[in-house]
Amino acid sequence: MKIKDAVVFVTGANRGLGLEFAKQALALGAKKVYAGSRDPANVTLPGVIPVRLDVTNPDEVAAAARLAGDVTLLINNAGIARVSEGLTRPGADTLLRDTLETNVFGMLATSQAFSAALGRNGGGAILNVLSIVSWISSSVIPEYAISKAAAWSLTNGLRLALREQNTQVVGLHAGFIDTDLTRGFEAEKLAPSDVVRQAYAAIEAGEEEVSVDERTREVKQALSQGVYLLDPARESEQH
Repeated sequence: MKIKDAVVFVTGANRGLGLEFAKQALALGAKKVYAGSRDPANVTLPGVIPVRLDVTNPDEVAAAARLAGDVTLLINNAGIARVSEGLTRPGADTLLRDTLETNVFGMLATSQAFSAALGRNGGGAILNVLSIVSWISSSVIPEYAISKAAAWSLTNGLRLALREQNTQVVGLHAGFIDTDLTRGFEAEKLAPSDVVRQAYAAIEAGEEEVSVDERTREVKQALSQGVYLLDPARESEQH
């Protein structure tokens, strides 16, 4: 599909990568861009339609899908990541549940809610923002890594489930991106503009998965060779 004349809905669109998805959609000639945010007042980008959306709130997800019944491209960008004291420390279970609620169940909820509209509108596409940690462990954000591994599997499952209605489902994998989500990490970071550019190019090329940086591509290729640990401190020492 083409971004030009598409009707795009971006979750978590008030800042960071989501804001960049909205900006570039407008620049590429999207017919309409809905910008989902927990607080629509935080959406200040001219030309978009602010929508109240907490992806963990079923009522808000349903209302957003009713409002945006003309959608042809859903960008599942909303996500959380918190630095952890480790999976064996007290509280790890609570943090993991919270992270899964947004990063996995929230992604599933929006995909379910918008899938019927996508089918009615010719199939369209869903792009899920995943991560390099979909495939490797992390010493500082292990709960986030677990959630993104689950979200990768969810993405593959959605692709199978929606194939019959001709909905393209794309998984976007990247290393650390220079947004608020990675503030405080001393690792080499990718420019949001480049990540989004490659994501939209992958959608237009009909691809099912895109890894936007060399490190992520290397990790994907090495999956069969063992388990990897991503440590931002060590990563920064290597660059």
